[in-house]
Amino acid sequence: MTGGGASGDGWRSEVCRAGAEFGRLGERWASLYARCSTATPFQSHSWLHSWWVSYGTPGALRVVLVRREDGELVAAAPLMRARGPLPVLTQLGGAITDFTDVLLDDACPQAAPALARAIARAARGAVVDLREVRPGASAEQVFARWRGPRRRLPDSLCLELPAVPMDALLERMPSAKAQQRVRAKLRKLDALGIDERIVTGDEVPDALDRLLRLHQLQWQGRGVTVEHTSDRFAQHLARAVRPMVERGDARVTEFRLGEDVVAADLTLMSPRLAGGYLYGADPVLRARKIDVATMLLRHGARETSASGRATLSMLRGTEPYKQHWRPETVRNQRLMLTGRGTAPLLWLRAGAADGRRWAARQARERAWVGRVVGRLQGRANGGGG
Repeated sequence: MTGGGASGDGWRSEVCRAGAEFGRLGERWASLYARCSTATPFQSHSWLHSWWVSYGTPGALRVVLVRREDGELVAAAPLMRARGPLPVLTQLGGAITDFTDVLLDDACPQAAPALARAIARAARGAVVDLREVRPGASAEQVFARWRGPRRRLPDSLCLELPAVPMDALLERMPSAKAQQRVRAKLRKLDALGIDERIVTGDEVPDALDRLLRLHQLQWQGRGVTVEHTSDRFAQHLARAVRPMVERGDARVTEFRLGEDVVAADLTLMSPRLAGGYLYGADPVLRARKIDVATMLLRHGARETSASGRATLSMLRGTEPYKQHWRPETVRNQRLMLTGRGTAPLLWLRAGAADGRRWAARQARERAWVGRVVGRLQGRANGGGG
């Protein structure tokens, strides 16, 4: 631990720079996590520390902590120094994390301003760049209390459904015909006799091995996300998920046909939401024309609604199969903060982000125009043949 100092009346702040020290924060971090109503499983100590072990760069860790005088943790910002030519602090979790945030004790209104001051001291001379911040996250409280230059930018789109049983989700579909198609898929699933089983903590390692194998089989030849096939990702899940399952922050479900596991799903859960993070399915299901997405959604809807959670999140991405259910579109945010002396660095980084978004939007528009033109040309050629 380094950088201890006063952060306000009765509070002390410090910066954790050593991975071993971060590992020893587990119980106090878990206590704070339980007292932060906006936290998602991506802010659990199990997820973040495991991610650091797999992906962290030695010497880059900068976890900002705020404690009461009795040592109780009331605020935390899991940060690290980013690679690159500019001095930047960014969040732990990287590209495999859908939501990032800080932790604030709900019972301590002074926690947010104290953490803002502590982050400002830790980041002196650097830009703090927080990606994938969900609307309503605790990081917004830090942003609101920041005394220096700041910038809010749009980030990834996420899709969310209300946590209701499957029958209620069917009512969201655009037509009676669409509902009938889904009901036919559900009847086919029931006729096939696929059994669902939620995995216990000691079964998690083997179940994750099966899930990752099924995930690779499912996407074989179809452009799998390369990181999901890496050893470091498998090791991260192996470390993180079992304690998350045991604490109720995650659920692993296997779907069996006879004695064979034909699909598996990893769902991450917080008091407010559940989100399907990763699944794998044997191609035999596709060959039998089983709609795996519908199977997983029915299971997720049943479990999430029964648990009293409000939201069933499809996490990042707006893939067409998700749109069938008329989900709500929720955009994550990118929050940039810095001191007055380093404002030019913030504007430079924000400008570069704006430029990349503009270029990506132009590329999508060109691709759309190209597809439309191609279809029109195809019709014209067909009509003249």
